Amino acid sequence: MMFQSREASPTVIQIKRPNEIQAMRVSGMVVTEILEAVRASVQPGQTTKEVDLYAAELIRKNGARSAFLNYRGFPGNICISVNEEVVHGIGTSRRIQYGDLVKIDIGIIKDGWIGDTATTVPVGMIDPSLSHLLDATQEALKVGIAQARPGNRVGDISYAIEQLVIKNGFTAVREFVGHGVGRKLHEDPQVPNFGKRATGAKLKPGMVLAIEPMVNMGRPEVRILADNWTVVACDGKPSAHFEHTVLITEDEPEILTCLRAVTAT
Repeated sequence: MMFQSREASPTVIQIKRPNEIQAMRVSGMVVTEILEAVRASVQPGQTTKEVDLYAAELIRKNGARSAFLNYRGFPGNICISVNEEVVHGIGTSRRIQYGDLVKIDIGIIKDGWIGDTATTVPVGMIDPSLSHLLDATQEALKVGIAQARPGNRVGDISYAIEQLVIKNGFTAVREFVGHGVGRKLHEDPQVPNFGKRATGAKLKPGMVLAIEPMVNMGRPEVRILADNWTVVACDGKPSAHFEHTVLITEDEPEILTCLRAVTAT
C-alpha cells in the first residue's frame, strides 16, 4: 500500500538503529513468506475475498497483524487488485479468471515493525503484451533499488524507474508513490516512480524505503472507484505493481522482503 502524492512539506526521515533494522528484517522475512504462499494459492474461480481471508489466516498464524486493515478506514486485510485495478483493491465476490493479472500487496506489523511487499500474479497463460508489462515493471523495481545507495537522492531512484518504464512503452502512475517505512506504514520520504536525477532527499545508511513501481499499459491517469479505495486506470487498460522494502546501507542496498535478505546486483 502506498499513499497519495502531496505537496512538498518538511521531511523528517527516520534513521533506524541496528536493533531496529534487525526487527525489520524479521518483519520483512515474515511478510515475504506470506506473500509467497498467497501468490501460490491464486487460481481461477477463487473470489478476491477468499484470497484476502487466506492472507489474514497466514498473518495471524505468523503472530502478526495486518498493517492495512482499518488503516484510514481500509476494510481489507490485504490489497488485491485485478487487471485495470492499479492498487488498493478490496477483496469482494469478484472471481479470478484465466488471463487475469492479480496484484497482491501485503503489509504486516510484527513486534511493532512493518513489513511491506507486493507482486503481480499472472493467472494461467497470459497475453504476450501482459508478460512484457510484468517484465518491465519488475525490471523497473530492480533498477530503482540499484540506485538506493548512500549519497544518491530519492530522485535517482525515481528517474531510473521512469526511464525504464518509458523505454518499454508504458507509463508510471503519478498520483500514488512509494514511501519510507518503519514503525509506521507511511514515513518520509515519498518515493515517486518519476522524477529528476539528483533531486529530493539524500539517501543515508539506516533509511528504509518501500520502493514500488505502479506501471500502466496505457495512459498514466487513474481514478478512485465509488468504494473510495480501489484505484483504476482511467483508460481501462491493465496495470502491474511490484514492491520491496529496501534498507540503505553503507554499501549495496539490502532487500528486506526476500526469503533471505540479499543485496541488489
